[in-house]
Amino acid sequence: MILKLLVLCFFTSLIYVPIAEARIRHYKWEVKYEYKSPDCYKKLVITINGKSPGPSILAQQGDTIIVEVTNKLLLENLAIHWHGIRQIGTPWSDGTEGVTQCPILPGDTFKYEFKVDRPGTYLYHAHYGMQREAGLYGSIRVSVPDGVSEPFAYDYDRSIILNDWYHKSVYEQATGLSSIPFVWVGEPQSLLIQGKGKFHCSSVTLPADICNTTNPECSPYAITIIPGKTYRLRVSSLTALSALSFQIEGHNMTVVEADGHYVEPFVVKNLYIYSGETYSVLIKADQDPSRNYWMTTSVVSRESNTTQGQAILNYYPNHPRRNPPTVPSAGPIWNDTPARLAQSQAIKAHHNHIETPPQTSDRVIVFLNTQNEINGYRHWSVNNVSFTLPHTPYLIALKKKLLHVFDQTPPPNGYDFANYDIYNVAKNKNATTSNGIYRLEFNTTVDIILQNANTMSNNTSETHPWHLHGHDFWVLGHGTGKFDINKDPKNYNLVNPIMKNTVPVHPYGWTAFRFKADNPGVWLFHCHIESHFFMGMGVVFEEGIDKVGDLPSSIKGCGETRGRP
Repeated sequence: MILKLLVLCFFTSLIYVPIAEARIRHYKWEVKYEYKSPDCYKKLVITINGKSPGPSILAQQGDTIIVEVTNKLLLENLAIHWHGIRQIGTPWSDGTEGVTQCPILPGDTFKYEFKVDRPGTYLYHAHYGMQREAGLYGSIRVSVPDGVSEPFAYDYDRSIILNDWYHKSVYEQATGLSSIPFVWVGEPQSLLIQGKGKFHCSSVTLPADICNTTNPECSPYAITIIPGKTYRLRVSSLTALSALSFQIEGHNMTVVEADGHYVEPFVVKNLYIYSGETYSVLIKADQDPSRNYWMTTSVVSRESNTTQGQAILNYYPNHPRRNPPTVPSAGPIWNDTPARLAQSQAIKAHHNHIETPPQTSDRVIVFLNTQNEINGYRHWSVNNVSFTLPHTPYLIALKKKLLHVFDQTPPPNGYDFANYDIYNVAKNKNATTSNGIYRLEFNTTVDIILQNANTMSNNTSETHPWHLHGHDFWVLGHGTGKFDINKDPKNYNLVNPIMKNTVPVHPYGWTAFRFKADNPGVWLFHCHIESHFFMGMGVVFEEGIDKVGDLPSSIKGCGETRGRP
């Protein structure tokens, strides 16, 4: 009998698989201005606990994240968005001022609480005015549960965020964008890799206490690697304006993840990346270990004079401050649109991780990306409508049925396809502003077509990275020229499309994607270029508002929510 019990216990132990319990990850952040010199030029920077980029959030799938944010900016409101986190069941924690919450007032503490339901590479950043480009940003890394393997192998995991950097304050930039005459923000002064860059102080006359290239704050960022090992490098972009190319001297990169979804691996020498995107690439430390190598980033899609971003891939045991013996690569030419389009088209779902999209959609909305003048002010618009935020956040207004606080006329579902010339400056005399929203029937399938066009300058069409809050979507296709509603859908990739939350539409081109309106809440969809969204390039989707739970009182306090329970 004892022998039978021992045998039973043995086999029971074989089939028992311990399951790690989801954890609560608690963070306390103080957000304030400090003088920093990320590119050797000293200016006011928004920091989290004294750092920019802020602390990385490290979690495991299924964990709950709690972040208590205290606003110590003194004179500014605040909101923080958790970029790529879908906020299933917690739409009030999306962190989008004017859409899902009232801003955090100076001196107040606000608690964000949400679950990370999917492994992958994500971001967080300010979502009030243009604060993101003042330095409030950081990374979120979500690992797979214990005992679960990924479809690629590596020895070590590293994260870097690419950014562009302006010396003018966001107030100066915003004032110029909303003035008559219009004052454009111009090209950024430098590019940062993990918060470090180098502005050429000698190019302007500045005192040494303002700009000093020997300041250790702006010494190149270095990643130390061990020869023979394979590294997963999570590369993200949170640029205010620039599309970028990222390259590592002497090393190929194998793309394996995009926006939290596994990619059918493909190899690149340079990675094109747009604001709001995240990628994982694998690199092998298989080069001459007696030296270090450059990691560089450069502006593409715009003819820019911005200083290149440079960092060091440090082969152990070389000193991490030892510069490589070579001249850094200049990167690809800025206007090679076909190469950038080719990378967008190459990204497919991993063959073992395909989430098949619905084969048809219930609704199609075409968004023409236009630039307009409205009452003498320059705007970016969608279908000739420039978006404005209401004083009362949509989530609260819709849940409490305060429908009078925003325009009840829905924005247009398309544009004059037959007659609109995307290749020339359009007069767009019917352009207007609105805070109306798109009401989506819950659990329906929606197709979005992003159509690019000429700006208000001759022979100019800009790259726009569009980010959807609260969802991932299937990228069905990219193309050039004017989208043909009768022909182009026949070529959609419905077999293995990648899912993403941010996607570019290339100059004079189109991008099509599909998503399920299955996450109750109110969700922003906007161009991730700071100045473009500030100038009106966005829309809002509502879906299943009746299924949203009770709203926390902490998100209220502005507009007509003052004093309401």
